[in-house]
Parts: sequence; C-alpha cells; structure tokens
Amino acid sequence: MNPHMPMTSNEDDIPVLLVATQAPLDVLHSNAATRILAGTQMMESLASLDISQAKGADVQQLAQAAAMLLRDGCDVMDVLGRRIRARG
Repeated sequence: MNPHMPMTSNEDDIPVLLVATQAPLDVLHSNAATRILAGTQMMESLASLDISQAKGADVQQLAQAAAMLLRDGCDVMDVLGRRIRARG
C-alpha cells in the first residue's frame, strides 16, 4: 500500500488531501469516527429542520458538507480495513 492515498473529495487532478496509510490504527479510527460523527450530526440537524422555513441553497450546502465529511470518513475507514485485513 502506498504511504499516502488520495481522498475521494479531491476535486483536481493533483490530489491535495491524502490519507496517511501507515498511521497507527487507532489514529485512523479516531479520524474516521470524528468525520463520520460530524457528518451524521449535520444530517440529523437537517432531518429536524422545518424545510418550509429553510432556504434551498442553505440545505444544499449543509448536505454537501455532510456528504464530504462522510466520504472522508469512509476513505479513512477503507484504509483502516485494508490494514486490518493485511495483518490477518
């Protein structure tokens, strides 16, 4: 496995956001959990929002931010899973 894996949320051909694939497992897990929790909390906020009072652009921006956090968390979890499987 390469020492750095580009995150899915990179928008350019040259990846800037990377996962350190050789980071300790607990650090990978902590970072993934933090992003997944933040994305989940944003989605829970959206779910409890009275959509009739919300501006469409605001809802879209919150959903896009939550999706990016969740995707980043999934990318890190992917590295974590590969590392755990490689140990076995």
